[in-house]
Amino acid sequence: MQPYFLPYIGYWQLINSVDVFVIYDNIQYTKKGWINRNRYLLNGKAALFSLNLKNDSDFLNVNQRFLSHQYKRNKLINMFNSAYHRAPMKKEIFPFIEKIIYCPCENLFEYIYCSIKDICEYLKIRTKIVLSSDINIDHSLKSEEKVIAICKNIQVNTYINLIGGMELYSKNSFEKENVNLKFIKSKPISYLQFNNTFVEWLSILDVMMFNSKKEITKMLGEYDLL
Repeated sequence: MQPYFLPYIGYWQLINSVDVFVIYDNIQYTKKGWINRNRYLLNGKAALFSLNLKNDSDFLNVNQRFLSHQYKRNKLINMFNSAYHRAPMKKEIFPFIEKIIYCPCENLFEYIYCSIKDICEYLKIRTKIVLSSDINIDHSLKSEEKVIAICKNIQVNTYINLIGGMELYSKNSFEKENVNLKFIKSKPISYLQFNNTFVEWLSILDVMMFNSKKEITKMLGEYDLL
């Protein structure tokens, strides 16, 4: 999977469901994707937050991109503090969120990777995480071919992706290489967001602000494997 900053609950369900999670560090950065942005709750509605990046070539990989000097960590913290100041778990979780945001890394991948490891530790997700660049394959391969090459190299018999991957990958292609292809489909998850109409699939930040660690751990298993 690509690295994402504070992604939605489905990403953590995926990490928690597998034995080995391969995270792409040497994949091209996608400008309009979700690598460095996500959604949070602001006045009862979904709003975007993002990590400002240094201007650079659109053809560079994620691990070749850097945070901009215009990225003010304290500004993002203040945004979250204002939006969630009445959230039930705010007092407990906010120091943890500050730790993530104040990570001193300037490299985009390293910054996001640090946050992923921290959240896995907080949620007691023990899955082994491997960097794609450490796997000995032809890294010029793309999409499905690259995934299959990674699976064969680390000798797995099942590859699991999020439900959106159904549009990208063919079960027949994987079966030809003796790899089972499965997809995680999150079950509907809802919780009280102040007294507002529930806004679904926001950043894990939102989930953590309104739910205890025990409640989130339960959510990690609320999916179907297709």
